[in-house]
Amino acid sequence: MVATEGTARALVEAGLTVEPILKVHEGRPNIADAIRSGDIQLVINTPVGRQAAHGDKYLRRAAIDYAVPAVTTLAGARAAVEAIAALQGEPLVVTALQDMHA
Repeated sequence: MVATEGTARALVEAGLTVEPILKVHEGRPNIADAIRSGDIQLVINTPVGRQAAHGDKYLRRAAIDYAVPAVTTLAGARAAVEAIAALQGEPLVVTALQDMHA
């Protein structure tokens, strides 16, 4: 897991192992570079403030260009994490809606 400075600090305090990475405006290599190189499989980005919105544009563009899913709300991040955990615990079963209401 990689995270920018403030997020990395909070995640480490929560007991997670995190590799820090630079924001787009902080220099290189940065998070957008990591997306382009295929090192990132999911982006969770909850921008706050004008500076964050500016850097967020480049992050979203890189995610779109390289087909990396991006989540921009805490509720969405929670849902994505819960879905990933559920998929790791049991196989995905697909059922047609018509079969459920037959």
